[in-house]
Amino acid sequence: MITALPCAAPQGEVEHVFSLPHAPETAGGVRRRVRGVLADWNLTADAAADVLLVVSELVTNAIVHALPPATLRVSRDRGEACVAVRVEVTDTGPAAPPSAVDPDEHGRGLEIVSTLAERCGVRVQSGGTCRWAELRVN
Repeated sequence: MITALPCAAPQGEVEHVFSLPHAPETAGGVRRRVRGVLADWNLTADAAADVLLVVSELVTNAIVHALPPATLRVSRDRGEACVAVRVEVTDTGPAAPPSAVDPDEHGRGLEIVSTLAERCGVRVQSGGTCRWAELRVN
């Protein structure tokens, strides 16, 4: 079950925070929830599709490669028009050292994120890892 967590949005932003179950079906469920948020923000279909793809890739990365718990935070700038969306997925760190994977099946998610995002990165902190991306949507 994907749970929306109460949170205080930083000044000038609107954000939604979701607790992510450590299960394969999580990405699909969270995409449905985020799709509703993006519709409320009046994003174009193309911009929403890009944000949803980034959400999917970062959430899947956390579920497959990291230890639980994981949290998704989706925020936007506050203004007359939404011009940027930030996606962050925080987990408690890598589950195991990366293993050899078939490049035809896996391994392009973060490349997709970096292609779609205006800026993206990784922040390692004492409680785990946060992968984030900012997308211009207007």
